[in-house]
Amino acid sequence: MGLSKKKKNWDTNSKRFLININVLGSVGPIRFVVNETELVTTVIDTTLKLYAREGRLPVLGNDINEFYLHCTHVESYALHPRDAIGSHGARNFMLCKKPQTSTPTSIDENRTSSLSRRGSGNLRAWLNKSLKLIIS
Repeated sequence: MGLSKKKKNWDTNSKRFLININVLGSVGPIRFVVNETELVTTVIDTTLKLYAREGRLPVLGNDINEFYLHCTHVESYALHPRDAIGSHGARNFMLCKKPQTSTPTSIDENRTSSLSRRGSGNLRAWLNKSLKLIIS
């Protein structure tokens, strides 16, 4: 008995299955085995860790709150983060980055301020060149 192998502490009552997760913008799926009771957030976290460990591109980061998981079959909505991964009956998923939310007013203000600075700098440079040409 001293030579017996140690097994992972899996719950013997829950089912395990292989899932494929395609990452939007990356080549090939990430594959790993999960318990049917694991939460979607845990699956997203594991996917991001495996993705980074494999050195895949594009670099995604590790904030699970920036991503959502879709079933690749009929459903078109994102899975709820607190759902069990096995409750959807799917084995193929798509990991997508949430769109960046920013207010249009802040974008417009930033664009206007940078344009006004850039415009005044260009005007100043143009005036200096013109004056140098006139003087010489």
